[in-house]
Amino acid sequence: MKKTWSQKLPVAQFRIARPTNQLQKVIEFYRDGVGLEVVGSFEGHDGYDGVMLGLPDTSYHLEFTQHEHGSPCPPPTADNLLVFYIPDLDARNGIVNRLKEMGYGAVSPENPYWNNSGVTIEDPDGWRIVLQNSYTLNFGE
Repeated sequence: MKKTWSQKLPVAQFRIARPTNQLQKVIEFYRDGVGLEVVGSFEGHDGYDGVMLGLPDTSYHLEFTQHEHGSPCPPPTADNLLVFYIPDLDARNGIVNRLKEMGYGAVSPENPYWNNSGVTIEDPDGWRIVLQNSYTLNFGE
């Protein structure tokens, strides 16, 4: 049974959005490398182009935008992470290999915890993802 959001926060959708100056490279990284699906996109909206990438349930997705005059992107810290929990080791390794073939190899995580079962990789803007070979944690449910 699908759990619903708290009445304190009756959310219908959750989006993480950030700018980039390399929209096409970012799309290729997350779509072709990581394997997220394009769930929406737009062009020329008040000077912005953008894409939304997510899992089949569009309730949770990433949005990347680029302004026609550039989108300043301050460098992230090494511990800004987007973590994907992937229980199937072969599937996780397939993603790692795809990204490596695209020129995105593993980097050392700032927090050594992510070395236990994860592989950390930087996207074109230097933001890091962790491909973690485990199930999500159970937080007392």
